[in-house]
Amino acid sequence: VGEFFSTCGFVQPSKECKSRLRGGSHLAGAANNVAPFQRDGAEGCPSCNFLVCVCARAPPSVTRVTSVLTHSSGELLLLGTEGGHVFIVEVPGFRDCRSTIHSDLQKPPYDYIGRRNLEHVEALQENPINSNQVAIGYGRGLMVIWDLNHRCAIRHIPATQQLESMWWTENGSCILSSHSDGSYCCWTLRTGDKKEEEEKSNIPYGHFPCKAINKIVQLPTAGGPPFLLFSGGMPRASYGDRHCITVIYSKTQVAFDFTSRIIDFFVIRDGPHHTEPSALVVLVEEELVVIDLQTEGWPVIQTPYLVPLHSSAITCSHHVSAIPLKLWERIIAAGVVQNTQYSKKLWPITGGQNLAPDPPQRDLLLTGHEDGTVRFWDASGVCLYPLYKLSTAAVFNADADLNDNMSQSAEGEWPPFRKVGCFDPYSDDPRLGIQKIHLCKYSGYLTVAGTAGQILMLELNDEAAEQTVEAKVVDLLQGQEGFRWKGHTQLDVREEPVLFPPGFQPFTVVQCQPPAVVTALNLHSEWKLVAFGTSHGFGVYDYLQKNTVLVKCTLNPSDQLAMEGPLSRVKSIKKSLRQSFRRIRRSRVSLRKHHISNTNKVIQEANARLEAELAEMELAPVQRKIEARSSDDSFTGLVRILCFADTFLSDSSHNTPSLWAGTNGGTVFAYILYIPPVEHRADEALTAQPAKEIQLMHRAPVVGIVVLDGHGAPLPEPLETAHDLARSPDLLGSHHVLVISEEQFKVFTLPKLSSKMKLKLTAVDGSRVRRVGVAWFGSSRTEDYGESGLVFLTNQGDVHVLSLPHIKMQIRYPCIRREDVSGIASCVFTKQGQGFYLMSPSEFERFSLSTRYLVEPRCLVEAPLPPVFSNQHQPKLEGASSALRYMLSPYFPFFLQEIQKSLEGDQT
Repeated sequence: VGEFFSTCGFVQPSKECKSRLRGGSHLAGAANNVAPFQRDGAEGCPSCNFLVCVCARAPPSVTRVTSVLTHSSGELLLLGTEGGHVFIVEVPGFRDCRSTIHSDLQKPPYDYIGRRNLEHVEALQENPINSNQVAIGYGRGLMVIWDLNHRCAIRHIPATQQLESMWWTENGSCILSSHSDGSYCCWTLRTGDKKEEEEKSNIPYGHFPCKAINKIVQLPTAGGPPFLLFSGGMPRASYGDRHCITVIYSKTQVAFDFTSRIIDFFVIRDGPHHTEPSALVVLVEEELVVIDLQTEGWPVIQTPYLVPLHSSAITCSHHVSAIPLKLWERIIAAGVVQNTQYSKKLWPITGGQNLAPDPPQRDLLLTGHEDGTVRFWDASGVCLYPLYKLSTAAVFNADADLNDNMSQSAEGEWPPFRKVGCFDPYSDDPRLGIQKIHLCKYSGYLTVAGTAGQILMLELNDEAAEQTVEAKVVDLLQGQEGFRWKGHTQLDVREEPVLFPPGFQPFTVVQCQPPAVVTALNLHSEWKLVAFGTSHGFGVYDYLQKNTVLVKCTLNPSDQLAMEGPLSRVKSIKKSLRQSFRRIRRSRVSLRKHHISNTNKVIQEANARLEAELAEMELAPVQRKIEARSSDDSFTGLVRILCFADTFLSDSSHNTPSLWAGTNGGTVFAYILYIPPVEHRADEALTAQPAKEIQLMHRAPVVGIVVLDGHGAPLPEPLETAHDLARSPDLLGSHHVLVISEEQFKVFTLPKLSSKMKLKLTAVDGSRVRRVGVAWFGSSRTEDYGESGLVFLTNQGDVHVLSLPHIKMQIRYPCIRREDVSGIASCVFTKQGQGFYLMSPSEFERFSLSTRYLVEPRCLVEAPLPPVFSNQHQPKLEGASSALRYMLSPYFPFFLQEIQKSLEGDQT
């Protein structure tokens, strides 16, 4: 028995609660009562299945529930099954199973018999003005009006097309039926006459074959024509792949076009008697959309919660803690300008109480997406609230559509489509994808890097500006011959001025050559430098003087795969075979020209290398033998980490700015940066000089570099000390550098780089480091005390905490399933010992390792409990939930027996 998680939307804006229902459950509301019903469903079936365990001999075609109707009295529940029966259940106690409506009791018209059978119950509707009458719609088209008191059919409506849905108008005079051919009919019910009058079948979108209208609703208005809403009905050949809901009011008709499948919709009504349609609530497969029906143009109401994170596929994320108030307000102001297309109406769904205190600080979560956008989320509380969206597509001559997806359809277009919702999974140019993000919260500078080797420098501006973005090309190969890039081309920067809205505006683009994926990025806003790295090398760019300071090629001559495009560190058998055969082919070409006699030797070497790679792949991570990796492995020159630090690198008496770079081959490069004084910073050129180089013996990829001051504490962030938000680093004691590879942690003294201590990880438990970060763990008892620790995530999904500077293991916490490779790869740590990771493409899971900084949902939803039946033999269940009371009711077994008898009688 699995678990079903449902996110409820009946709480206050920006508040969510999650309920866990065992066995897969369905929530059905009956007046003031809400009861969960057990269901035994077919996998992948979206409709509700049978809600209780019935006779084992009953076939699924009889027991499976296809429609549910909660009676307005709050005492009856009508269940239509696939066998054509309708079970009437008394709730909340399941005390009795009243007369079951069998399909053979309907007595359809004579011309309907023999032509087709009734099939399953497709829809159930109650008469709005007479609660004793219920309309039953069968899949083949027949609709029957049933009298609950007299237990008989009082009217038959023999439709000729397959039925999809029904709607009984509020005055009780008409029944609307929608059908599988894209048509709908209005059946007028005459008073005192058992005959009905069918109006002409209406096909809204032409005479060509159309898709089915899955649901239809008609609601009256005060002193005006009614609203008609239906889903589906699009022309099958031209727009059969569209997911639309059509709204018709008077002479206005709009087909709201969604980018994912429509699950259901309903209309919220306002007014003194709650009769005036005000908002259309649509639940689609990927998001929740609410449309304002009272404002001209029917705009969308901005969603305060349940916003789709994966509007475009998430490619990276970046967390920034303790945002200054001024920067926070400027980002919010830029986001407000972007939301002018939304309705000004308040969110119409309310309820519940928020019991959580105000967050102690303002946190941002930045997500990079496949379409070249960066979205800013308020991560201070439980829910992620969208603040601002940055698009980088306008900088380039890309094929991306720059028009907003909320734009109106062209005048005269038919059907009158209007795109709604923000979920858009399609990317016109994959080169726009964001791979790395770095934001300086003190200066307002932002740098983002993409898939095609582009690095954008952006500055926050409160006003719109039209400007030309300067492009700078950096050749990471430094003119090396014999290499040819086989991947995608670079993005071309627009030469003409571009009008940028308020917010983060780009002023410089650095283009790496070859245009490979940017794998490392770091920004030092105090020095006005940005460092970037790819699979070919790394560089440093001065965005104040707009020139290149440093370029270093790390490409190994044997790294031929680094010339073939986007990287993939997962070694597959196909890639190993392909690589081996390419080596053989190159060897054969050269041997024909020089030495043919060496052919057998080359083949034997290639086969031996292939066997070694396959043998390594077959070993489990725990059983892997720890050996020094070969320098011929693919992507050894790939840059994994870049770090700026002001430390002792040349001698022990003078601290100097420095850059540290770690590669996939276990190499660490250290460069001294000579930065002019502040008064000459804009005039004098910066220089970089190589100072140190470390080659780890095991050659494992370097995933982190942390420089520790004289007290063993990590160096503060740029400008953090200048804003009095951190103490100045200790420059009297000796500094150390902690190098974190996938397999071990090693501390070196500075400036000599002699090994001081190390901690082996892979050799002990077989796991490897995947993500690493430095966090401050404050005491939950004393606010003035705290410790710095190193937090890292392994490929087994475990989160570990190490003490600094002694790198002693403190705690181990199983966090992510080790099979969830994408979740492990997406993990990002915060400065307060928390973390985020994608538990699915559309959901972030948040966890905390700190006892002081906890973010947890604290809310209250008061649901009225049903009355307890006065029975002397009934057990006392005052402390139990309403769902438990239903299941423990003494009448529940009797209800099961009645259902079983009814089904057994139907089979005979």
